[in-house]
Amino acid sequence: MNRLFLRCLMSIAALLTALGTHLTSVAAPLSEQEATKVREVIVRQLSALAVDDADQAFETATPAVRAAIGSSNRFLAMVRGAYPMVYRPASVSFHKPKEEDGSVLQLVEIRDTDDKSWLALFALEQQPDQTWRISGCVVAENHWKSI
Repeated sequence: MNRLFLRCLMSIAALLTALGTHLTSVAAPLSEQEATKVREVIVRQLSALAVDDADQAFETATPAVRAAIGSSNRFLAMVRGAYPMVYRPASVSFHKPKEEDGSVLQLVEIRDTDDKSWLALFALEQQPDQTWRISGCVVAENHWKSI
C-alpha cells in the first residue's frame, strides 16, 4: 500500500474517533425508516464482499472515498487485507445508529470465523439524492464480547 493511502486511512480513523467522541454527547437517534436504509447499505456492502463483487462493494462508498481509493479492485484488496473480519464475517449484529447533521455512526458487532468478536464503527453520509453511503469504518477487537 502506498504511503498516501495509509495516511488517508489513519486520518479517517482519527477523524472517526474524534467524531465518535463528539457524537456520543450530542447525537440523536435516527428514525426507524432511515436506520433501516443505513443498515441496508452496510448489508449490501457485506453481501458484495462475500462474493468478491468489488464493483458493488465500492458503490456503497461515498464519492470522496471512491476518489481517494481509485478503483473497485483496490477497494476490495484493501478490505480483504486490512479488514478480514468485515470481508468475511461469520455473523453481524447492528446496534442503534446515531445521527448528527446528515452523518450517521452505525456500530456493528462482528464475529469472525474464529468466533472472535469485533466492533466496527461505520460512518455514513447522506447524499444529495437522500441515499446513504459509507464514508469510513474503524474496527477494534471487542474485549467485552457482547454489548
